[in-house]
Amino acid sequence: MTASHTHLKTVEQLLLWHSHWMIHHANHIRPKVDGIKIGGHQASSASMVSIMTALYFSALRPEDRVAVKPHASPVFHAAQYLMGNQTREKMENFRGLGGVQSYPSRTKDIDDVDFSTGSVGLGVAITSFASIIQDYIAAKDWGKGSPMGRMVALVGDAELDEGNIYEALQEGWKNDLRNTWWIIDYNRQSLDGIVREGLFERIEKIFDAFGWDVVRVKHGALQRAAFEEPGGDKLREWIDACPNQEYSALTFMGGSVWRKRLMDDLGDQGDVTALIDRRSDDELAALMENLGGNCVETMADTFDAIDHDRPTCFLAYTVKGWGTPIAGHKDNHGGLMNKTQFAEWQKHMGVAEGQEWERFAGVEDVAHLESFLKAVPFFAEGPRRFSDGKVSVPSVEFSSDREISTQSAFGKILDGLSKGDSELAARIVTTSPDVTGTTGLASWVNRRKLFARSEQADAFIEHRIPSTAKWAFTPEGQHIELGIAEMNLFLLLGAAGLSHSLFGKRLLPIGTVYDPFVHRGLDAMNYACYQDARFMIVGTPSGVTLAPEGGAHQSIGTPLTGMSQDGLAAFEPAFADELAVIMEWAFDYMQRDGEGDPDERTWLRDETGGSVYLRLTTNPIEQPGKRHDDAFRQGAIDGAYWLRKPGPNCEVVIAYQGAVASEAIKAAGIIGEGRRDVGVLAVTSADRLNAGWTAAQRARSRGNVLARSHIETLMGELPSHCKIVTAIDGHPATLAWLGGVAGHQTISLGVEHFGQTGTIGDLYKHHGIDAGSIAEKIQGLTDGKHIRMHAVS
Repeated sequence: MTASHTHLKTVEQLLLWHSHWMIHHANHIRPKVDGIKIGGHQASSASMVSIMTALYFSALRPEDRVAVKPHASPVFHAAQYLMGNQTREKMENFRGLGGVQSYPSRTKDIDDVDFSTGSVGLGVAITSFASIIQDYIAAKDWGKGSPMGRMVALVGDAELDEGNIYEALQEGWKNDLRNTWWIIDYNRQSLDGIVREGLFERIEKIFDAFGWDVVRVKHGALQRAAFEEPGGDKLREWIDACPNQEYSALTFMGGSVWRKRLMDDLGDQGDVTALIDRRSDDELAALMENLGGNCVETMADTFDAIDHDRPTCFLAYTVKGWGTPIAGHKDNHGGLMNKTQFAEWQKHMGVAEGQEWERFAGVEDVAHLESFLKAVPFFAEGPRRFSDGKVSVPSVEFSSDREISTQSAFGKILDGLSKGDSELAARIVTTSPDVTGTTGLASWVNRRKLFARSEQADAFIEHRIPSTAKWAFTPEGQHIELGIAEMNLFLLLGAAGLSHSLFGKRLLPIGTVYDPFVHRGLDAMNYACYQDARFMIVGTPSGVTLAPEGGAHQSIGTPLTGMSQDGLAAFEPAFADELAVIMEWAFDYMQRDGEGDPDERTWLRDETGGSVYLRLTTNPIEQPGKRHDDAFRQGAIDGAYWLRKPGPNCEVVIAYQGAVASEAIKAAGIIGEGRRDVGVLAVTSADRLNAGWTAAQRARSRGNVLARSHIETLMGELPSHCKIVTAIDGHPATLAWLGGVAGHQTISLGVEHFGQTGTIGDLYKHHGIDAGSIAEKIQGLTDGKHIRMHAVS
């Protein structure tokens, strides 16, 4: 063992100690406030400690980025604590309010987290998309010269059950993936039991099929040395043939049981017997548990041997709970060492009582270790989180005197940007899961081309076959075409939306997807928002307005998703000029990074910035003509404005969001003779209205009696007898809360059941959101003169 290996072994033991002490302290020493188990995954941390020591303290460079296995979070924080990047106070408060988080978090933890993890599988897959984004940036004139790092995922073997990993593997192959390492902690144990025999063979075949190198790390230095001894070949055959369950059980039972089992199976064969007899029970246990992934020397040498940029999968065999009394037990995933076990283990680790939180607890030669740590490349340059300046946003203008859908307007707005040479246009990257041409991106892609690391010919262009899709793949391209996997869409948006922080170059990513399939990628979208990635997602077409496609393609609940998703401002404009105003604002909003103080006009925390969701439609509706008033522009951003202001004796307000605008306007005309001073409220964002309203209520509850949200201002002059009728091509609960703002009775219309094929008119009438149905509800549920329903056209 070299001097470097010796230091790595010392670090490994420190990380093992600090990770397990932090968990033990939280569960058995810190006063309990309630009876809920705190947990912390001691066994899962132990199986990763050698791998992570070799990775962070030998293999990594500052430009590398790592997604840590969620259940190895304590080891990550122990490493940061050892290097002075994490505080004792937060370690002591592990899994408590303001303390070290259960799983690594970019936004909640103070140390150097590259990718948040927690929902298993997503942290693995995002590394491949981060690598694609790194290549994308490096191919641009404004991104050349940046150091190329490896994108590394530390993978629990049970994470390989997650389907999104295989979707990502396929997309990586399509995009000529490189500079990506996935290191699998193959401890063969999951939450409920032991991993099936032979799984590794199938894993290797899958990775090989997608062009990855596979490095199997099965035996540690002690085992390899023993194999060289007389009889070692027989021992190796036995180890390689031993079933996973049996190996785990023998590990838990220890050295004397190992000896008996080996002698029973191998018999008195002279050389093998001598090999076993030369070792004490403790030495024999150490030998048998010295799998490749639990040998820091082996892992460091394995990483050091990689001298290429091909994607590489390391299959590192480990013992779950390695180095602790619970090693190998089938229940150790959620199990913890009890107080007695931990006290004995503390003596074994050589940590004196009262010294548990000392960074170098139990280390004899601190000076030499500190000298080694100062030279570790990964930590040498300090914090590795970058930033980039804001991209200036030019005026985005678009209006039309003719009928147009919001999806068409979106495509024309992007096409207008693509014709210019603004910095904004240069930093936009678009992506779509095989629906580029049907979600409004075609013109943008024709002008700005598709990204590939090398030029790719289009046979249709070469053979002069007419096509509207003039798709050229080139390193300068600004569209990344994906296959039909919405999880990949949101993982790519997440990676691109962190580019300013990961790579120091800002991108403004825009993804498009059929709106119902936002829910198919919802886990990955939530994951991207949790990391504070910045992107624009365009769900289009949406609702039953996508009439001919039927119920499977008609979204209902996505407006509620937009309201409930943290880190995402959701809009559903009806008109092209609203969309233009919102997109101009959104490009700036996606770049903000303020402190979060609320705007006292709306009580929204707009200065913090975030991502943006646009729910659009293919339904062309009549436009209101060119509008210049500030109330309309600001209202579109804040979430609502009066399209038709209510009179002083208003009896009914029709509030609509999105594509049903024309039906709401028509209904207002129908009921005009029977209801006085009718108002029409154009809602562009129920999300922002609701967020501002609840924030203003909180402010008032804390003594700020003047706090007043945008929707409260809009509705503040309505008489108490006024009724509110809401309409949306989506779930009616999206707008149903409006009645609670000032205590008005509310009738909420929308879509509550799966749709079917038909015309837009058919389906609007079927779901009760056409003008006639709106007027009918007002006739039957509000007081006033009889409404002449025959006026409905």
